[in-house]
Order: sequence, then structure tokens, then C-alpha cells
Amino acid sequence: MPVLHRPDGVIHYETHGAGYPVLLYAPGGLRSRMAMWPAPAGGPPRPWVDWTRALPAAGFTAIAMDQRNAGESRTAIEADHGWHSYAADHLALMDHLGFNRFHVLGGCIGGSFCLKAIETAPGRVAAAVLQNPIGLHPEQQTYFPDSHAEWSREQCAVRPELDPAALASFGRNMWGGDFVFCVDRDFARTCPVPTFLLPGTDVPHPAATSTELAALLPGVEVLSEWRGPEHLAQQEARVVGFLKRHTPAG
Repeated sequence: MPVLHRPDGVIHYETHGAGYPVLLYAPGGLRSRMAMWPAPAGGPPRPWVDWTRALPAAGFTAIAMDQRNAGESRTAIEADHGWHSYAADHLALMDHLGFNRFHVLGGCIGGSFCLKAIETAPGRVAAAVLQNPIGLHPEQQTYFPDSHAEWSREQCAVRPELDPAALASFGRNMWGGDFVFCVDRDFARTCPVPTFLLPGTDVPHPAATSTELAALLPGVEVLSEWRGPEHLAQQEARVVGFLKRHTPAG
């Protein structure tokens, strides 16, 4: 598996196909890893399309990755780390691969990775697909801090050298905001990149957050019925069509 060397560790990634690049951010919260795209062997089907297969078949290059400290990727965890740390990895990976401009497609936490990439480097992102985006649930606001505490215990169990105070500070940087955590509503209102939304419906992916995104993002396209086997063909066709329409000529 190819490796991107970062100043504080390594990021594992894969590329599939040939064509205009689409950087994929897998579901899984802080455990976001490329293995989340396909259904597990012998397991239930995913409610989403496996974009590592569908996008290459449609003429795109799909770039999948294990996020820092997920899957096979390992980096430091410092008190000042946060959404910007992930965005720096993402841009460094595309630099490494020689892609100046690209689409982004993210499930779960990947929706926030998409928005942070746009905020960080708006001239580099051509279009974004937000699949099941996370957000602050209005009635269960401790979900992500609680999940972060569990993840931190997992990390410390296998990496006892980690600093619990740094892990806690990192968690506050990630989950101390509201809305989609990584950007504010003013940014969403002025988002300079075309967007496609596959709305969320549960606690980590609140319907309220997707409703706000649908109202705020300029010209956003929305596919409300997208989950499950009966909707996979339409999900794939609509997303691929959106990305093709917004792929720069030449």
C-alpha cells in the first residue's frame, strides 16, 4: 500500500482508475479508513455506493485513504491538532500525487473534511459531495465528545506514550464548535464550490444539520432518498452525473 510521509507520521492511501481525481473521505468518524467503502466479506451491504469502484468505472481517479490515526495510518496527536491537521494531510496527499485541482466526496465525518478542504484551499476543489454529514445533534450534544473519549481510550491502550491532556485538547478542537464543527454557517452561506448533499437522519448525522446545509449552501443539489439497495443505482447515477458536470474542461 502506498504511503505518504508527513512531518509527524505516515498516511496510507490507494488510487484507483484514471481520469479526473476525486479525493474520498470514508465514513467512520475518527476511525475513517478506506476499508469502510466496500461491504465486509460475508457482512451486510453498505447503504452507500463503493466509490472506490464506481468512480473508476465512470472515468475518474478515486483516491482513498486511512485518515491519521485510523486504519494503517499513524501520526502524532498534539494539543494543537484539529480539523486543520486533517486538511493539511489531504492537500499534501494531492500535492504528492500531482493533482492541483480535484473533487472531494466524503461520508459521515468526510462531509466536514470536504467543507474544511474547501475553506482551506477553495481554488483547488472543483466540486464536493457531502454524504450523510455529521453535525451537532440539537438534543444529544455530547455524542461526539463522548465518542472522542472512547476513541482516546482505544488510542492509549495501544499507544501508552500518548499524552491524555493532548488527546483531550485535540478533542476540544474537533468537537468544541457547533453545526458541522469544522466551519461555521457564514462559510456555508458563501461556499464557492458546487455541492451535492445526501442528507443524514440519525444522531451522528442529524437531519437538522442536513436541513441547514440544504438551506445555506448556494445552489446545492439534494438527493433525499439515497440509502439502501433499492436506491444505489440512482445514488451512483446522480453523484457521477454531478461530478461530471463540474469537472473542469481540459
